Amino acid sequence: MVETAGRITLWGVEVFVAAADERSISIAARRLGASPSSVSQQLTNLETALGTALLDRSARPMSLTPAGALFLKRAQAILNEAEQARAELALGAMTQLSRLRLGMIEDFDADVTPRLLSELSREMENTRFLLETGASHRLHDQLDARALDVIVAADTGAPAPWMEVYPLLEEPFVAAVPKGMIGSGDPAQLLRELPLVQYTARHHMGRVISDHLARHEVRLNNRFELDSYHAIMAMVAAGEGWTIITPLGFFYAQRFRAEADLIALPFAPLSRRINLTARDGILGDLPRDMAGQTRRILGELVVAPAAQSYPWLKDKLTLL
Repeated sequence: MVETAGRITLWGVEVFVAAADERSISIAARRLGASPSSVSQQLTNLETALGTALLDRSARPMSLTPAGALFLKRAQAILNEAEQARAELALGAMTQLSRLRLGMIEDFDADVTPRLLSELSREMENTRFLLETGASHRLHDQLDARALDVIVAADTGAPAPWMEVYPLLEEPFVAAVPKGMIGSGDPAQLLRELPLVQYTARHHMGRVISDHLARHEVRLNNRFELDSYHAIMAMVAAGEGWTIITPLGFFYAQRFRAEADLIALPFAPLSRRINLTARDGILGDLPRDMAGQTRRILGELVVAPAAQSYPWLKDKLTLL
């Protein structure tokens, strides 16, 4: 076995960047798929090679030393160059890519994600696929930290210069209400009187909804704040309240659809955009090709069935 202590290795640099981002050896280890002891040893080797401490491991959470903060900029540049080198070698032969780390919002778990992975696996026979499912803001953080290569997630703000962004889908926020609750009365007034089961403001989507309601001075009886589509729709189906959700979220919790109605939001309209995002210039044409593939799958599995079940969504739930 080759002794690496005292040498600067690319793996050591990647371990350092992960530890600096996560401020925890155990979390960095999970992100890298390594053991905490291995991560700790790599950090020790790197600090030995540089002749200085990069991290204060006694602090909780772990913090960068002044030297660590300085080296972090260089480390990120090193990883960017390594990624670019790998991409340049793979250009024209993306089917030979050894690993693809893909992040997808949970809304696509039941249909879009399995279909996309199946198609990609047939086209890229030598590639190992690593999937991360989660909230959009978390996926963006992981892409920023180089823990993911490509993500499909909701737009969370202006794109950074390092991003390569491909719009996929625009969807409105809608109201899911207990079955038969909305009759001939004014929907806006009825919903103001019924408890709102709100998506948590700890996630980006929840903050978007809360900010939108506040901006338009819409005051609602928000007794419940949950972080699960299934839990929210279970409450709605049981008649405990109503919710503001997207069609994707509504269809994701499909077991409760029979006990709920989907109506247009009877307040100021609000929508969100789903994008495919990668680091610019790293994976050649793959992100663009994946975006086209994902857009087609969304049309078949989401947009067309939604328009058939809820014709009023036809011009609101659209491919981009």
